[in-house]
Amino acid sequence: MKRLSAIVISLVIFATAFSQIPDSLKYQSIEPYDFHLKYLRADSAVLIDVREYHEFARKRIKGSVNIPSSGNLEFTADTLDKNCILFIYCLNNYRSVRVANLFYDKGFRKLYSLEGGITAWRRDGFKVVRGPGKSKRKLKLL
Repeated sequence: MKRLSAIVISLVIFATAFSQIPDSLKYQSIEPYDFHLKYLRADSAVLIDVREYHEFARKRIKGSVNIPSSGNLEFTADTLDKNCILFIYCLNNYRSVRVANLFYDKGFRKLYSLEGGITAWRRDGFKVVRGPGKSKRKLKLL
């Protein structure tokens, strides 16, 4: 009887531990230097700024496309190629983590979030561009 109880308890613990995928397996949250290197080395990568347009228009990372987290991310996720590598950032990493989780749930498996957001990017001495730029550009679609 004790052995059966131990097996049942072990199964419950095992099922609980592996029933959800931890965020650390869904995406990688990486520091600005590594984020920059991975982006430069990646094939078919998309750099996504998930801040609102007025934030994007002030300062952004060169080459990024603006897809606000308050917008219709479900539609965007459905139109992008699932094999794209997505590099996501926001102001301080809060919104980018939420968006990375959403994209993971939509089938994307190569996701990177900028740890500390554009604030950390600038603090570490990486350049940003100013001005409105383009909020839409050609993305690798299905």
